[in-house]
Formats: sequence, structure tokens, C-alpha cells
Amino acid sequence: MNAPAANRKSILLANPRGFCAGVERAISIVEEALQRFGAPIYVRHEIVHNRFVVDGLRAKGAIFVDELHDVPDGATVIFSAHGVPASVRDEAARRALRVFDATCPLVTKVHKEVMRLHAQGFHIIMIGHRGHPEVEGTMGQASTGITLVETAEDVARLPIDPAAPLAFVTQTTLSVDDAADIIAALRQRFPEIRGPHKDDICYATQSRQDAVKALAAECDAIFVVGSANSSNSKRLREVAQRAGVPAWLIDSAEDIRPEDLAAAQRIGITAGASAPEVLVTAVIERLRALGFDSVTQQDGKTEHITFHLPKELHA
Repeated sequence: MNAPAANRKSILLANPRGFCAGVERAISIVEEALQRFGAPIYVRHEIVHNRFVVDGLRAKGAIFVDELHDVPDGATVIFSAHGVPASVRDEAARRALRVFDATCPLVTKVHKEVMRLHAQGFHIIMIGHRGHPEVEGTMGQASTGITLVETAEDVARLPIDPAAPLAFVTQTTLSVDDAADIIAALRQRFPEIRGPHKDDICYATQSRQDAVKALAAECDAIFVVGSANSSNSKRLREVAQRAGVPAWLIDSAEDIRPEDLAAAQRIGITAGASAPEVLVTAVIERLRALGFDSVTQQDGKTEHITFHLPKELHA
């Protein structure tokens, strides 16, 4: 990667950024279902947390609902990439709805871990953000014996017997550093607590946060393309701010305020795992118009992970 010329305003693109394999699969499931069965196709909650993506699918005939009681009998429903509680699956089965499950396979892995631990008699600590659909879905895999913590401070207040068999799982889109702090607090208070065999935080979350840390070392400011309800996008902004670099979470190029960039010579751009590249391209063009005329990309790592569609939707 070539260094920018002195006093030349430039842009550095994070690598990797944008869509992950789970998001690509989820969007493809909705598009393929629309093509095969026609509109309307119902989707429980936003398929992924990005306004541009959701609006685009809505224009094609997807109807986004909060709960299954909003889905008519005999309809096709898709579960979002964030996953659903077991009770939602049971309701769909009772009503004989045609279901396509767009839950990210890495979230499904955490669900299976919760079910296995619950069956073995463990009390499970879920590390995550209250109210997030993924957390609600994961905690909904166990009818009892699962407790949410959001911070290391929460660990000290847990009303749990240290001698009880304990295990923890995490939301897949957490800040890697924040999760490490909470896990350290859990292990200090509950030395025998069992963790997952492999880190629950997904590869895309980890790699995008690593890329932002590298951006922060070279940039004066960073734009994170992503919607306000996107957990992984918010974490990217926090990673940049923690590194001491001003950072803004923006839905689109229209959210850029020129006054924020008055002192900036080099701008970093990344995108959350649910944000399409077309939005990044528009941000680049907006910054070009503001005088940032040189664009380079990090020497990051290429991601090769793909997830298959449900067999009923295979071409």
C-alpha cells in the first residue's frame, strides 16, 4: 500500500468490510423464496439490520413482521439471520407454516451449545446486549437456567452459587475486547466455569474489528457504514473511538457532515457485516466531492467462508 502524498486528502478502505457469509445467505434466502413462491413472503424481524437492505427486499414483496401472529395461515415465513427462540419454531410448526430458516450457522452453533449445556444441567451465562434479537433467540433455547450479563460489573452482582455447574456463551457480534473483559471477570469469580470449545464471536466480527484497529493507526477519522440497530456496526465505531479516533456510524453518504472533516487528511471507511458495498461506493464518491481524491485499500485478509442455502431453495 503506497503512502499518500504530503497534504493530499486520502481515503483508506478497511479490508475486510461489509457483507459476511451469514448475511449473504440470509438475503439470498429471501430473494430466492420471492422468486420461487412469489410475493408476499413474510420475514420475522428484519432479515439483517440494515435499512437499505430491508427497504430493497420490502420493495420486492417481503413483509417484515414482529411476531408470527402477524403471519397468515398457509403463508411462507423466514426467520431472520439473528435466530429465534425455540417457542417461535414450535408455534410455526403448530400452525404448519412453510418456514425457511435464515439463522446464521454461527448463531445456530451457539443455540446448539446452549441446548446441550442445558440438558447437562449447567446454569448458562449469556454475554450479550439485552433486547437484541440474537440474544433473545439464544436465551430462548433454554426454558430455565440462563442469565444475561452485559458488563463485567454485572458479573459481581450475579446471584448464583459459585459451586453450581456453570457455563457461558456469547453473542456473536460483541466487541472482542469487551467480551474478553467480561469473560475474565466470570473466570475470576467462577474459576470452574466452562466456556465454548471455540470462541462464539464470529470470524467476521473479529476480522472487521481487527481491520478497524489498523485503520485507526493510520487515519484521522473513520466512517462506519451501517444502520443504528446493527450491533456489529456499532461495535466497529466503538473500536475506533477506543483507539482515540473520531468515528461516525452512518446509514448512507447523505449522513456525512463536511464540518466534521475540516481537520482530516486521511479518512478511513469500513462497513458493518450487514452493509452492502454499494453504500461504501457512494460514501467514497461523496468524500471525493469533498476533496479526498486518493483511495487505497488495506492489505487485509481475504474471507473464503460461504454458507449453503436450505436444500429446498437450491437452484
